[in-house]
Amino acid sequence: MGEVTERVERSIREMIASGDLGPSGRLPSERTLAAELEAGRTTIRLVLMKLAAEGIVRSEHGRGYFANSGSDETQ
Repeated sequence: MGEVTERVERSIREMIASGDLGPSGRLPSERTLAAELEAGRTTIRLVLMKLAAEGIVRSEHGRGYFANSGSDETQ
């Protein structure tokens, strides 16, 4: 994994663990994450797919990504 990908993954994990996502646990859009984390949307998608495979986030078609309850991963 590249340096940018690792940084993005760490940032998203911290965002989830900190509880900054509000009561619904909805992550910002891919476009917003890409801008905030200074990464390409492809990198954002790859990290989100990895976190989904680990059960940390879930994707809801047409709605975006959400933190799963009990997701306090900070690896």
